[in-house]
Amino acid sequence: MKSISEFHFPEPFKHTHPPVRNVNDLLNEQLTFGQRTADNLALIMGSWKFIIIQSIILIFWVLLNFVAWMYHWDPYPFILMNLVLSLQAAYAAPIIMMSQNRQDMRDRIEAHNDYNINKKSEEEIKALLDHATVQDEALKEIHRLLQELHQSA
Repeated sequence: MKSISEFHFPEPFKHTHPPVRNVNDLLNEQLTFGQRTADNLALIMGSWKFIIIQSIILIFWVLLNFVAWMYHWDPYPFILMNLVLSLQAAYAAPIIMMSQNRQDMRDRIEAHNDYNINKKSEEEIKALLDHATVQDEALKEIHRLLQELHQSA
């Protein structure tokens, strides 16, 4: 067995990595006006509130054109309404895709950040386990010495 003075305890673990920051905060700080606008529009268009309001407007449009016999601004088959909806779809799809592409980029950055945090955690856990192993050996030796002292007394 080793004597107590022969045990080599590892140096305390030094945290050399920068503090962990929230990836969402970092990316939000870098967004341009256009990117913020695209995200906000995608958020609005992807809600039940938008669907319900748009449905009410379309129903109102159709009812007004059926009831107003004399002043049809868009008679059946509602070509003007189809044009408006086509324009909305033509602009909505690319805006939503821009927002989705940015979300994909954010997910990739977040996954890489998680990987780095896992690597750092693994290093710290290894250092803790190394330290705990040496402590276990030292405690065994201390216990053995205490037993010898107890037997000799």
